[in-house]
Amino acid sequence: MAIKTRTYSVVDGKREMTMNEFKRWLKKFDDDKDGRISRDELADAIRVSRGGWFTGRKSKRIIGSVDADGNGFIDDNEIKNLAEFAEKYLNIKILYL
Repeated sequence: MAIKTRTYSVVDGKREMTMNEFKRWLKKFDDDKDGRISRDELADAIRVSRGGWFTGRKSKRIIGSVDADGNGFIDDNEIKNLAEFAEKYLNIKILYL
């Protein structure tokens, strides 16, 4: 059975994806498969997204700004916060379909 994948379109320099695509993309970086994104996993995702080096200190700051419960991880309940951050700072446009 073939798996359908969509090529992300780029409009005005921003990569467009649906919220479900954003979640699937982010889960690729969940190395320990615990369903949460750690600071190091987020740093890896941002390195790939931006095509460059991203320091642990910056990813810790991002986690702090989008981590609503303050546990140091991004879980499913906080993905929307991370999506809003990605739209603002990472040249990603989330399509809410």
